[in-house]
Amino acid sequence: MNSSQTDLLSTGDLQRYAAGNKMRRLIADNPLLLPALTRFGISLGFGDRTVADVCASVGVDCRTFLSVANFISGKPYDNSGLDARTLVNYLKSAHDYFLGYILPDIRSRLIRAIGTGAPGDVALVILKFYDEYVAEVRKHMEYENAHVFSYVDGLLDGRGCDEFTIGDFKDNHHPIAAKLKEIKDILICHFVADKARVDMLNALLFDIVVCERDLIAHCRVEDELFVPTILELERHVSTVVSAAGKSRDDELDEHGDILLTPRERDIVICIARGMSNKEIADKLFLSVHTVATHRRNICSKLNIHSASGMTIFAILHGLVEIESISQ
Repeated sequence: MNSSQTDLLSTGDLQRYAAGNKMRRLIADNPLLLPALTRFGISLGFGDRTVADVCASVGVDCRTFLSVANFISGKPYDNSGLDARTLVNYLKSAHDYFLGYILPDIRSRLIRAIGTGAPGDVALVILKFYDEYVAEVRKHMEYENAHVFSYVDGLLDGRGCDEFTIGDFKDNHHPIAAKLKEIKDILICHFVADKARVDMLNALLFDIVVCERDLIAHCRVEDELFVPTILELERHVSTVVSAAGKSRDDELDEHGDILLTPRERDIVICIARGMSNKEIADKLFLSVHTVATHRRNICSKLNIHSASGMTIFAILHGLVEIESISQ
């Protein structure tokens, strides 16, 4: 059992949300849970039904919903026994909300509140800063959609993967709300708004504050709920993955040589090109630890333990051209 940080979102009088609580009480206790309902696929109009009844009506794992709701409301939560598919669907929906609705909406309202002015005007500089921030968020979330969540989908289907672990995600995951806070602070402390637009700017700033806290909570849900859940899922399939890995280690290609996985071949190519573990990790979106583990496995499979030997192997098997090594 863990106790979440109290600085995520505002909390009300309920000490901890439970399955028997009325769903309407949760919203009254913390109205900022409304976006979470949508991300779980829960529509409004649930009347006096309990949390358990509402979740059951839409096929949402109640334990997972309660853990997320308690966590983002700063209440005691339990991150064990959560449903991975429910979490993935929740996080994907959150990405759709940020990228498809709230961040574009903030941009439109930012233009109305501060204007665009003439070339060189500070409003254009602020807008450019915001656009660069949104591009970073988009890259961050699209990577998770394409790589992290697809990896989890594979685990849920019983498929292991030698090319990625949730540890890679954990090692490279970072908060994404800092620049939004900078924009907010600049507008509050340094930007002098046109008097006719003060109320418009204040309303926008309030929504930026809510979005900032929502993004902070989102990243912490990934770190504190999603990662432990996927670690447990990995452990659950590890026996099958290990058995598959053992049999694969003994497989030979048509030339009688040990087969390498696609990720292992990628790493051999990078080694042959003289790249360090850090450079390989950056290129392949892995952690340095994972690259080092792959290198040890490759050395064990091939019984080759030097970068020079690995380079010769890569050339002999057509993984790299001699010309590309000499450049």
